[in-house]
Amino acid sequence: MSIHLEQAGRDVDGIMHLADIDLTLEPGQLYVLLGRTHAGKTSLLRLLAGLDRPTSGRFTENGADLTRVSISKRSVAFVYQQFVNYPSFTVRGNIAAPLKRMGLPAGEIARRVDDVARRVHIEPFLDRLPGQLSGGQQQRLAIARALAKNASLLLFDEPLVNLDYKLREGLREELRNLFRQGNQTVVYATTEPEEALQMGGTTIVMHEGRVIQTGPAHQVYRNPASVTVAEVFSEPPMNVVPARIDGDRLHIGALDIPLPAHVPPGQGGDCRIGVQPHRIAHRQQAGSVRLDGPMDLAEVDGSSTFAHFTAQGHPWIARLDGVHVLAQGSAFAGYVDPRDFYVFTAAGALVVPPATQGAAHG
Repeated sequence: MSIHLEQAGRDVDGIMHLADIDLTLEPGQLYVLLGRTHAGKTSLLRLLAGLDRPTSGRFTENGADLTRVSISKRSVAFVYQQFVNYPSFTVRGNIAAPLKRMGLPAGEIARRVDDVARRVHIEPFLDRLPGQLSGGQQQRLAIARALAKNASLLLFDEPLVNLDYKLREGLREELRNLFRQGNQTVVYATTEPEEALQMGGTTIVMHEGRVIQTGPAHQVYRNPASVTVAEVFSEPPMNVVPARIDGDRLHIGALDIPLPAHVPPGQGGDCRIGVQPHRIAHRQQAGSVRLDGPMDLAEVDGSSTFAHFTAQGHPWIARLDGVHVLAQGSAFAGYVDPRDFYVFTAAGALVVPPATQGAAHG
C-alpha cells in the first residue's frame, strides 16, 4: 500500500494547521514524525487516518483517491497518547472488539487475540479489566488492539509519553521489533530527538504545520537542512550563534580563530555557527576552542548535567556526562573542537556539517 499526500493542507476556522504536505509512504516502512508540541504531528496523523479531511490537496492510496473517504472505510489503526481502552471489557474483549466489528469468525478472532497478547506480553492478563492493569500494561493493550486488526497503516501518536523512563525504554525496543516483523506502513510521532534516533527508519521533521526535512534518521540528524531542523533534532536544542567569516578567519563575538578546515574556501560574510550541546566538553582537548563566562543554570538530568552559561555575549548549553556541582554565577569554561562546528548561512540554511561525525546523541 503506497500512500501519497499531494500538496495537502488543512485549515480550521481560518487557522492553518497543515500546509503543502508532500509525502510518499511505502509499505513495510517505519516513518517517525519529529517535531515540537503544536508542530502539526497529530493533525497529520488524523489526516492519514481519515479522521479529518484536507482542505486542500489530495490523499491517494495505490493510485485511488481517498481524500474524502472516512476512517471506517480505510485499513488503519490508531494508538493515542492516552490509554484508550474499554473499561467494562476484559483485556480479551478489548482486543477482540474491532475484530468483531470487522465480522471475523470467532475462531479467527480468538487466534488473533492470543497471538497479539503473546507478542506484547499481556497474555497473563487476558481476563482482567483495564483498571486492574498498570499504565504500561494498559498501553500494551491499546497497542495489541491496533496490531490485531492487521491494518495496512499503523499510526502512533506519542504512545510512550505518559510512561516512566524504564517502561518507555523497554516498550520502545519491543515496538521496534514488532515493526520489523510486520509489513505494515508505520507512522510514529514523537517530540523527542533521542526517540527518533532510537526508532530509526525515515524521519519526517515538522515545524509549524509543514514538513521541513525528510530522510533516514541519522542522516537528517547529522545533516540538518536548516537551523530549525538542527534545533528540533537536538535535546537540549543545538547552540546556534551569529558569526562572521573574513578570509581564513572565523569571528564569534570577540573570539577570533582560524577558519576550520572543513569549511570550503570562499565562505565569506555573516553566518551562523551551530554546536551540539554534547560536543562542548568541560576539559580542554587538543585543538579545542575555549568558551568561558558565567554559569547561568545547571540542570541534572539522570546521568547528565546541562550547563547553561554565557560566552562571547551569547547563551550556550553544554551537555556534560555525569553529575557536576556548578554554582550559579561561578566561572565556567567549555571547550569545543572547531571541527564540530556546523556552518549555516545568516538566513539559516546549512552550508557545511561538522567534519567529526561520531555517535549521534539527542
